[in-house]
Amino acid sequence: MLFNIGDLVTRISHNHDMVFKIIELKEDIAILKGVNVRLIADSDINDLLLCEEEEEEVKGDDIELMERMSDLKKLNRDEYFYMPGKILHIDADQDYLDRCIKFYKDMNILCYGLVLHENDVANKIENYLEDINPDILVITGHDAFYDSANNNYQDLSNYKNSANFAKAVRRSRKYEKDQSKLIIIAGACQSDYEELIRAGANFASSPKRINIHALDPAIVASSISLSNKSKPINLLQILDKTKYGKDGIGGIITNGTMYVGYPR
Repeated sequence: MLFNIGDLVTRISHNHDMVFKIIELKEDIAILKGVNVRLIADSDINDLLLCEEEEEEVKGDDIELMERMSDLKKLNRDEYFYMPGKILHIDADQDYLDRCIKFYKDMNILCYGLVLHENDVANKIENYLEDINPDILVITGHDAFYDSANNNYQDLSNYKNSANFAKAVRRSRKYEKDQSKLIIIAGACQSDYEELIRAGANFASSPKRINIHALDPAIVASSISLSNKSKPINLLQILDKTKYGKDGIGGIITNGTMYVGYPR
């Protein structure tokens, strides 16, 4: 079968468990990017099958995850006005960023989006924090835990980008130490959760070193943005809104970032 860059495919050997987009072809090898999951993989082209139900496969998760946010959209707009927290979302992947930005817009949240390679975030983050002054910072992209002989989850060298994420979080904390004034969400698929929390992130992936959904960082950021600034967040409820729950993302209890005013 002839494949082209941009085709949506599934892997036969993995029982068609997820949909990928072909982003590069090297002779008989295809480089794949997860459509719903923040995952980069390679595959023999003979193991691929074109996805027959593109629309349903790609958009089904988005609809389900947006429905999980419905309780946060029920605001009393007759008498009160609301100022959700401002988000700066830095993503290494343009496709995932565009999808997250659409999610924020659907939630009526102000967000600034930037595409930066994971290696570059730490060196540039302070300038963006100073210019944009966000309430919530998302640092994400791609990551992976490399299987090793000792299977050491605490060794940062066993991760594709966790060290870069941790460095960016520390640099952000150097700019703003107070974890209630700048809420940081960091990590991607299989990231070193403990290291990112130690570095100063309020939320991080991935406690069980699993893949996370493309929208999971945006779901957490939106939930905090739409939570009352004067009250602690419902941590378990927010994690349950993500695709894979507490296995994919964990964090600490903090207050929300939304101001509530009266009269409208």
